[in-house]
Amino acid sequence: MGALQKLFKHTFIYGLATVLPRLLSFVLTRLYTDKLPTENYGIYAALFVYLMIGNVVLSYGMETAFFRFMNKDQSKEKVQSTALSSILMTAIGFLVVAYIMKDFIAFVLDFDVQFIVYGIWILFLDALCIIPFAWMRNNEMPLRYSYIKIFNVVVNLGFNLFFFLALTQVLATSTFFDTWDWIVFDNQVHYIFIANVIASLVTFLIVLPMYFKIGIQFDLAIWKKMIRYAIPVLIAGVAYTVNEGFDKILLKYLLPEDVAEKTVGIYAACYKLGAFMTLFVTAFKLGVEPFFFSHANSKNSKSIYADTTLYFTIFGTFIFLFVVAYSDVFKLILIPNPAYWDAIWIVPFILLANLCLGIYHNLSVWYKITDRTSFGAYVSLFGAFLTLGLNFLLIPLISFKGSAIATLIAYSAMMLVSYYYGQKNYPIPYNLKKIGSYLGVSIVFSALSFYVFDRNIVVGTLFVLVFLVLIYKLENQELKRLIQSLRSRKQS
Repeated sequence: MGALQKLFKHTFIYGLATVLPRLLSFVLTRLYTDKLPTENYGIYAALFVYLMIGNVVLSYGMETAFFRFMNKDQSKEKVQSTALSSILMTAIGFLVVAYIMKDFIAFVLDFDVQFIVYGIWILFLDALCIIPFAWMRNNEMPLRYSYIKIFNVVVNLGFNLFFFLALTQVLATSTFFDTWDWIVFDNQVHYIFIANVIASLVTFLIVLPMYFKIGIQFDLAIWKKMIRYAIPVLIAGVAYTVNEGFDKILLKYLLPEDVAEKTVGIYAACYKLGAFMTLFVTAFKLGVEPFFFSHANSKNSKSIYADTTLYFTIFGTFIFLFVVAYSDVFKLILIPNPAYWDAIWIVPFILLANLCLGIYHNLSVWYKITDRTSFGAYVSLFGAFLTLGLNFLLIPLISFKGSAIATLIAYSAMMLVSYYYGQKNYPIPYNLKKIGSYLGVSIVFSALSFYVFDRNIVVGTLFVLVFLVLIYKLENQELKRLIQSLRSRKQS
């Protein structure tokens, strides 16, 4: 139980680094949906999908390889400096090539070239921070990691608020800014990306001293081992990004031109309500990835992995039901502009899809600690093909509803496939009875609350309370054991 307590402590701290910035980003979502027409919000949402893909490509699995080899190879100093040097060289190469080809990239992706320039700088600066952040996580420095991540979003938020709410007034009342007309844009989407560039630059300057601490040294032999481990992770990451965001791109190109960007805008805004589950999954993943590797050689590692998945499912299913039950409340807080509400139907599908993805991350432990990361690439590619195929099939028929359905099917399939092959190659004693019970009850309650009772608050609250009673009944003994363990630790 001590190992799990440590995991959840780190997950909580990493959760602060994830939840607090996302809560601030909710302010931005409200700001954007208040200030931007739906079609302009669609431009922002679509371009950020390409940035997601770019982030994955520029990290090329080196972060996961870093964790694996820092806990496997005895030459830790060489591992960390080789990883840092590798990312640094590829990031500089990307900056040079992308800047030369910026006009061509803008033409191919159908964006204004200035947006491409913003994207290039964001990707470059973010790539330079990958290994410093991984080093903090591996050295169990969640507080420092959290402070920097939170500060990044505070800077981002501050400049967004300035650009959207104060810039026009400042320019009109201060003679100091008489020559600053170049910073005024008719399309306010520019301000979103300018704020991101500034925040990324500030974050890089904060972590820059860690370059001297980690060191710039390249060991070719270690790098070859790391890159062989990392490439399948890269493929899996690209495939995951396709699953996560490419639906917005396909909506843009598969729907009629007169409604495409508006549909992308309302879909992306309502998709944000699924971020409550994404917060939990991301925070848990940040804590659990180094945790899995550090316990790979423990005698009871399999039972620890099984317990981890069970507790993840308990928390995840509760979050799923809670957000669905109070989705109308969250809707008013996050996206109060009724112009974006047409896509609210997707919320339960996106939440459940992200829950399945989180369970998949837990199940993926078997191929990571057995150095069979190629399987992760195969599963993610399978999910990506499902996502693409179903989107091409369903979007022309039922628009954004097809994208939500495709996302849920893809993540569910990935979860089931990973479980099946994991039990064949590295059997873990998961408590399927409990996991299935929590999943089944939460899905039934959520469907009734959202679609049958039309998001009635009273009915939703009743379902949430019944679910809490179920958790208590099933986990009563384990909760007592945990409380006794905590008391004995305090007394000692």
